[in-house]
Order: sequence, then structure tokens, then C-alpha cells
Amino acid sequence: MAGPLEGIKVVDVSAVVAGPLCTMMMGDQGAEVVKVEPHGMGETLRLPLFARGGLNAFFANCNRNKRGMQLDLQQDEGREILHKLVADADVFVQNWRPGAADRLGLGYDDLQKLNPDLIYCSISGYGPTGPYAQRRVYDPIIQGLSGHTAVQLNPEFPMRDLVRNIVADKSSAYTALQAITAALFARERGAGGQHIEVPMVDASLAFFWPDGSTRHTWLDDPQPPGRTLYELYRLSETADGHLVYFAASDSEFHGVFRAIGKPEWIDDPRYGTVEGRGDMEILTEIGTVTNEVISGTPTQEMMERLLENDVPCGAVLDLDEIPDDPQIQHNESILEFDHPTAGRFRGARPAARFEKTPQDPYRRLPPIVGEHTDEVLRELGYDEGQLKRMRESGLIPAD
Repeated sequence: MAGPLEGIKVVDVSAVVAGPLCTMMMGDQGAEVVKVEPHGMGETLRLPLFARGGLNAFFANCNRNKRGMQLDLQQDEGREILHKLVADADVFVQNWRPGAADRLGLGYDDLQKLNPDLIYCSISGYGPTGPYAQRRVYDPIIQGLSGHTAVQLNPEFPMRDLVRNIVADKSSAYTALQAITAALFARERGAGGQHIEVPMVDASLAFFWPDGSTRHTWLDDPQPPGRTLYELYRLSETADGHLVYFAASDSEFHGVFRAIGKPEWIDDPRYGTVEGRGDMEILTEIGTVTNEVISGTPTQEMMERLLENDVPCGAVLDLDEIPDDPQIQHNESILEFDHPTAGRFRGARPAARFEKTPQDPYRRLPPIVGEHTDEVLRELGYDEGQLKRMRESGLIPAD
């Protein structure tokens, strides 16, 4: 099998990341995905940054395992073609602004009439209704609304910052993927097709909430004592770089004490117990001494001392060091492939390993804009004369 979703057909008219990443993962898991892009340059993510051979890196990283076609959906015939695709599909994914699909005759009610068993997923910034529904939105705006930016700071230098990757988009993509596969499972049990709404702000907030909102979970006063993870997380500077360590249990703190040459703290209840470390002065002292030792020790030596004492820790790798990390290499986490126009490239391997239905992350390479337009149309029954007429009318791209 090509993966656990083999046989599932997906029509993807989404753009940028939240929708395309979702459908790419479905393609990784064996689904047949047709990506429909606007006429001309194609979708927004094809902007010519980090581009080579008709592809750019950002698009390639979100659009493997798809066939790509272009249609002018402003034309009646373009919408008719999309209707034919949807009639035989299992899943339809769009992330247009709320109301846009309905105005085109491509909303859930329209497509459900053609295909009652269709799973229709709408991804939007804020949801279909409400005071923000019609606002344009990108990832950093959602970060600011969902708590990520509020806690993205080093307590020692309290200047807020953004998470410097598109965490809101990606959490929305994973949310949509899980919801779609759950809906497919429900359909197998007789539920039929259904409409799924995934507001990015809700997906991002749900992703942030489990640890980010521990201080804002209980509503009754007084609030129970404790410190949040965003207050505890630290990046430690060594004599020649950086490392991250984290101690939560007594045994892990004891390992830190041995690694920094303070074994006497282990049997001192002020330092060696959770209750004792509840005193902020004691916790500050532990942190100060630990940082002094780490900052004067080379990274590798400090790592060895921490690991010998079973303290969770890791080096802070530069991006160009990640492919050479021994565990990354052992897991084969980064795969390399040849593209006929863009050349040699690499991508992250899908994290889930299926025993009986393994994924093939590159059974289809990322498509050049409009690459499979003719192929898909021929499968729908259009002949060469009709394709020629479509090109002349601007419905599909010229050869």
C-alpha cells in the first residue's frame, strides 16, 4: 500500500501553509491529492524566494505528493471542471476568506449536493462569523492573539517576541488533518459527509493552552502556587556555545547538583526537595550557581557531566548542523531526492512510522505550476480539441 489513506481522493484549492501542509500530509499517507491553483503564477507560496528550476523551497516543503493543475475558477467552465473533480472526491479543502466559496458556487451546500459523502474542510483565520471574520490574517497575527507572543520571552530580558516559525499555521494544518481523518472514520461508520470548520485562532489557542495557560486555568481564588514552564525554560550559555537542560524531579535536580560539583545539596532539604525549592531565594541561588558553572565549561564537557547524571539536556544546534546530528542520521529524519528541474533537494521525513501501511513521502515530487493540468483533464474525459480551446480562452495555462 502507498499508506493508510490509499484510495482517498482529495481536491485541494487552499494556499499558503495551513491547507497545503494538511493535504500534503494526507498525500504522504497515501491519498491522491489534486492541487488546484489560480491561473498565472499559481498560489501565493510560489513567490520567487529561495527558488530554483520552477520551484521554491517553501512551496516544495508543503506540496509534495500532489498533482498540480491550474484553473480559472472565475469562469463558469472552470467551476464546472472543479465540480467534476469533487463529484468523485472524498475530501475538499479550502482556506478562502469566509463567504468566498459560496459566492463562487463552491461552498459546502453547493458541493454537498454533488457529493453527499464529501468531507469539506474550511480553514480560516477567525472562523466563518464574528467581528474579525473578514479580516486578512497571517501566522504572526494569530500568534499575538493566542498567547504565543505573550510568553515568548526570556525572563531575564523580558522583551516579547514572535515564535520565529509559523506555529499557528502548522498547528492549524495538523488540527485540520486530524479532523478530516476523524470525519472519514465517522463516514465509514455511517455518518455520511460533513463540513469541518477550523479557525486558525482556535487551533493555535488549543495548541498553546495545555502548558501555556496553567496559570489561567483555575477560576476560583486563591490561585494555587506554582511556576509555569515559560518561566522555567532557559537557554544556557556555555564557554563555547549553548545547551539546554531541564530538571523537574528531585532525582534530576540531584543529577544537576552532582554535575556542577554541589553534591552536598542533595541531602539538604532546602535544595534537594520540591518543597524546599519552592522558596524563590533557594531556586534563584540554584540557578545562579548552575549558570556560573555552565558558562565556564565547554559545551561537550558540560553535556557529558549532565548526561552521566541522567539529566535531560541537549546541545543547541545551528540549522546547518542538524543533518549531521547522530540521532537525526540514525532516524533518517531528513531525506534527499532529485527533482528534474530544481535538482537535488531534501525534506523532513514524516514523523509517524506505520508498520503495515508505510508512508512514501516522495512518491510524487512537488509539482511545477500547472504541471498536471492536462493529465487531470484527460482523466475527466476532455479531449485534445477541448484542451486547445481551454488554453486559448485562458481557462488553463498555455503549453
